[in-house]
Amino acid sequence: MRDRFDGIEVFVEAVEAGGFKRAADRLSLTPSAVGKAIARLENRLGVRLFQRTTRTQCLTEDGQQYYERCVRAIEELRTGESLLETGRREVVGKLRVSLPVLFGRYCVAPILRAYARQHPKLELELSFNDRQVDMIADGFDLAVRNGTLGNGTSLRARRLVSQRKVLCASPAYLAARGQPHSLGDFGDHDMLVYWRHDYALPWRLPDLAGNLIDVPVTSRLRFDDLEAITDAAVEGMGLAWQPYWLVSDRIRAGNLVELWADRPSAAVESYVVWPAAQHLPLRSRLAIDALAGELPKLFGQEVS
Repeated sequence: MRDRFDGIEVFVEAVEAGGFKRAADRLSLTPSAVGKAIARLENRLGVRLFQRTTRTQCLTEDGQQYYERCVRAIEELRTGESLLETGRREVVGKLRVSLPVLFGRYCVAPILRAYARQHPKLELELSFNDRQVDMIADGFDLAVRNGTLGNGTSLRARRLVSQRKVLCASPAYLAARGQPHSLGDFGDHDMLVYWRHDYALPWRLPDLAGNLIDVPVTSRLRFDDLEAITDAAVEGMGLAWQPYWLVSDRIRAGNLVELWADRPSAAVESYVVWPAAQHLPLRSRLAIDALAGELPKLFGQEVS
């Protein structure tokens, strides 16, 4: 009976990962071992599941039909495991979480580390990357994302916290260049720009009437790391628009000055997202609850 299920997990992983090599990385196997496992499965079934070339592996029609049935069967097994977990309230298994680099490292990871300490049978894997991962293809159970979410139906989301953004500069820079008083003054200042994929994110700042306006930014000083921007601001290289939690220590120490503190400020919403499924494993549900309960406290906000 066991032989009848041999290779199914490898097959499903190869489909969802988009290839044998990526499946091997996710399963801690060699690409050769993945290929051999799928070949054995094909021999047992008497059909070809993948159409192979030197660079890619694409599902055949038989492979697509078999994959759809395997996924339904695996989902039923996961539902059963989830119900059993709920009954015994024991957190077990692997939890893979994708996090933005700085917000993840400084704000989210401490909560998840504490969660792992509370549940010694949990396997916790944290991946730090500012790109938006494909959760299903990359095999993540949860992801924390900042900013506006899309309208896709493949994910579910829960709001965690608002990150207030502040305009700031060093005392030395302000002494040399003066303080901007309106949006029209930015042409006379150096702006430290967050730059990704050849695109500078606009700054959302208040006009004189207090309305938040998306301000396009151009500068000779461009960075793809928020900490590098903070360092440059402290060194007096220009104005920065940063999450308050990242620069609050520098402001309290007098290394940076918050500008326009009496005006409305923009905020970035943070969410935890997960693949849509009928039943979430207990380890995922409790991790979501931990994040939703602890992150607002860190930011002095009410738990939603």
